[in-house]
Amino acid sequence: MPYRPEPPHTHGTVPQTAVVLINLGTPDAPTTGAVRRYLKEFLSDPRVVEIPAAAWWWILRLFILPFRSSRSAQKYASIWTNEGSPLKVHTERQAKLLAARLDERGYGIRVAYAMRYGNPAVGAVLQKLKEEGCERILVVPAYPQYSGGTTASLFDAVFRHYARTRNVPELRFVKHYHDHEGYLRALRHSVLAYWEMAGRPDKLVMSFHGMPKRTLTLGDPYHCECHRTARLLAAELGLAQDQYLVTFQSRFGRAEWLQPYTAPTLKQLAQGGAKRVDVICPGFTSDCLETLEEIAIEARRDFLQAGGETFHYIPCLNEDEAWIRALAELVELHTVGWPTRQSAALREEQEAQARASLAHARRLGAER
Repeated sequence: MPYRPEPPHTHGTVPQTAVVLINLGTPDAPTTGAVRRYLKEFLSDPRVVEIPAAAWWWILRLFILPFRSSRSAQKYASIWTNEGSPLKVHTERQAKLLAARLDERGYGIRVAYAMRYGNPAVGAVLQKLKEEGCERILVVPAYPQYSGGTTASLFDAVFRHYARTRNVPELRFVKHYHDHEGYLRALRHSVLAYWEMAGRPDKLVMSFHGMPKRTLTLGDPYHCECHRTARLLAAELGLAQDQYLVTFQSRFGRAEWLQPYTAPTLKQLAQGGAKRVDVICPGFTSDCLETLEEIAIEARRDFLQAGGETFHYIPCLNEDEAWIRALAELVELHTVGWPTRQSAALREEQEAQARASLAHARRLGAER
């Protein structure tokens, strides 16, 4: 496999540090063609669909893409904005706000964003950062809970890109932050702010993206990390065990997935007498098709048709200030030891303080 051309190496240049915030991805447009291209890339990932490639190739091309693409395009059209895909819009804004936050704190760190599937592609973003002189890269997934089907696939894309790179930069990866204090603090702030405005529900449903059940039996920690996030968030909110539920959404195919499933659970709650439920999706840091269409539209309809009276969807963290602070905390934690401007600034400040203390001590000695 040939290497990519390297940018000219110039001795004496100061290597830069960069953070890449990577989300799952989105089609370029809410059209059948664009959605088909996106689904083909997404569903061709062996991390996503663990079916023998020879069999899956036919299933994907003959049955799934011809029929699912147009239906998914209609769903994307229902949540598309003038600026584009909500997921891409929010991720891009998060990256800009994170860059500003780090700059305010004295860090000389570049921030970029990429999509595991679709655009801007991981490889293109990493190549651009290399051309800009970034020799230290921190990869931050937009997924708080680790899974082989999401986080590991993202890591695969990074490693695959650098497999054709002669001069590989220093790499660090954030594996997960499902129990990070800043992340939980941001979720708590989001929920309480919503409840202050709209009151409290009979039940809070925490809906996470589903995964096939076999991933749990094969050792994937995702299910456990989702439940840990839920327990810690419930504690932050002061909720008793009977005041919230953990469910899993977005089931695909006929195999059993992690349970309980979100849609049937909401119907059962309505039929059981729950008048109002609020749903939050802690595993998504940006609103997207799975939250804005599947939950805020479809799940709302299911709950109300089953006899419920009031349904509230609590938006994702998106550009919430508490979430941007949490992202900055994650970056600070995982770039310790790298020579950013903050490190130099702190050394200069400490040296100045030491000189001032020494001068003060000398003055005291002279006065005595």
